[in-house]
Amino acid sequence: MAMVSFASWSVLIADFLIVLYLMLGGVTLAAILHLSSAKWRYEVRNIAVSLFGLYPVAFVLLVILLSGGKTTFPWLAMQDMIKPSGEVLMHEHLPGWHNYAFLLIRQIGGFALVAFLYARFIKLQAVSDENEENWNRFKQIAYWVPVIYVLYGTMVAWDFEMTMLPAWESAIYGMYHFVSNFGMFLSFTVTLIYFLSKSNKLVKPMPEYVYNYIAQMMLAFTILWTYTFFAQYLTIWYGNLPPERNRIDSMQNGDYSVLWWTFFTLKFLVPFISLIFTRTRHTPSMIVAVAFSIMLGTWLERYTWIAGTYPTGPYVENHMPMTGLFDIVVTVVVFSASYFLVRRSLTRNNIIQP
Repeated sequence: MAMVSFASWSVLIADFLIVLYLMLGGVTLAAILHLSSAKWRYEVRNIAVSLFGLYPVAFVLLVILLSGGKTTFPWLAMQDMIKPSGEVLMHEHLPGWHNYAFLLIRQIGGFALVAFLYARFIKLQAVSDENEENWNRFKQIAYWVPVIYVLYGTMVAWDFEMTMLPAWESAIYGMYHFVSNFGMFLSFTVTLIYFLSKSNKLVKPMPEYVYNYIAQMMLAFTILWTYTFFAQYLTIWYGNLPPERNRIDSMQNGDYSVLWWTFFTLKFLVPFISLIFTRTRHTPSMIVAVAFSIMLGTWLERYTWIAGTYPTGPYVENHMPMTGLFDIVVTVVVFSASYFLVRRSLTRNNIIQP
């Protein structure tokens, strides 16, 4: 691991976050649709929860990243830094939060809690219509799913992105992070439904109106993501405090500036300008094109926030993603394993023909 640069290792972290939120998003969407009594919940809920089949890949990646130590969390190396006077630079860390043992406990514990709760939700959803008792138990656990999604997503945002730079923090970063990733999940879901329908693999045909409903949610989360993006950006810009502003400046104007403006274009300009029109939201092929934009933009966003944490220096160019063998190999392995797990889960849930 020590032979891999932090910027290249960030590809693996970004892959992990994408897989993790695809796993989390399915059950969360099913719970939200149930709690809001959405008419189309029965059409998509089994497809959505099938993505929970990704949890083996997500868990393996989590273990690899946590065992990476200083390779994954460079602040561990910073804890060893001592001034010439002998003073430890602990003021650069969040007291109590930057503790490796506590990091392992909260990440493994949080993942285990989510896995238990979400698996329980899926089990109760399958029998929720059998009798009133099952329905009430299902309803009670459905209330907890969005709550845990927000809390766990905030913790993941802090550990794998925000506190990577110990002196930097943002009050809205947790929301900014999980809102972005839920929009990515919606984009993946509509793309999955589209290709399964076009290939005639679905056991039960998907109604056309489902595309429109998901497209409306994609537009809503695009607007919400843009709000959190600017709420964070403008506060930092207006405050003009170097410890807060420097991280944004290095990404926006440094070697990763092309990635910064690319993910902003792919996640805001393309989906907003497209999905505000009724015709786009009623044309599945156009919705999927927008979905690809959001998915690619989200991956670039995750990578930029992680790899852009630590600039390589004034005379060294930052590593660009997918320009090294490690980047390509780990991404191919991760998403190939994810493909087979999702396919197995869809078949087991009788969504696609075996």
